[in-house]
Amino acid sequence: MKPQLLTIQNILHITGITKKTLHHYHKIGLLPPSHIADNGYRFYDRQTLATLQTILLFKEMGFSLTEIATMLPLSKAKQTDILIQQRQLLESKKQKLTTVIEQLDHYIERTDISKLTLFDDSTTPSIEEQYELEAKLVYGDTEIYQEFQENIEKLSDSDKKQAYDQFASNMESVFRNIALYQDRSPSDDKVQHYINQWSQYLAQFIGDDIRILLCIAETYRIDERFVRYFDTFGEEGYLTFLYEAIVYFVEKKSNTPIADS
Repeated sequence: MKPQLLTIQNILHITGITKKTLHHYHKIGLLPPSHIADNGYRFYDRQTLATLQTILLFKEMGFSLTEIATMLPLSKAKQTDILIQQRQLLESKKQKLTTVIEQLDHYIERTDISKLTLFDDSTTPSIEEQYELEAKLVYGDTEIYQEFQENIEKLSDSDKKQAYDQFASNMESVFRNIALYQDRSPSDDKVQHYINQWSQYLAQFIGDDIRILLCIAETYRIDERFVRYFDTFGEEGYLTFLYEAIVYFVEKKSNTPIADS
């Protein structure tokens, strides 16, 4: 005759859960034993075992213990409705996880952080939006930034996007071309040709004030976020090379030597 009641050890052997977990389920009222003997031993009938298996199943499906406690007394039809909703939630999480993995791969491949779309469906602003907020905080009281804002506000949203995308593409092209001459001096004519292009692209947004170029170069050098970005273009030391090329360009334009900081 097979035992009608199962011991704790039987339950642990069948389900693989721990004694601590089983006691916890009892403590919170989720799965009380079918019978407690005079000596305090807990026993479980096969129906209680089936309930435990349902609890474990729902738990694996992503439900909390509180949610499971609410679901257990419900009819099969009502449980099914909840399960359908849970499937939709899990499908959404699956899509999000797929996106996260794709973005992780891009980041491992050294895609610039501003190009990642991980925050598109998030309440967190995109990296580009964060950069804009940071720039406004740091440079918002300067005439150059205010002029830049006035120029940008004249554009429609679609024109802004097109302008930003074209600007980013132009910058990447310049940085890649500069990297081709990294084995030369920062003052080399070819290098300076592309630095001049770089300054012209910037001038479309911030005017032709030569002072801002040095500020941007300094930001490239000291802001760790740019290190990863520029590593995608050249060999080791590329960022230093770029900085020196910009400094030379500014010195030549302004006829003023710039002390190395």
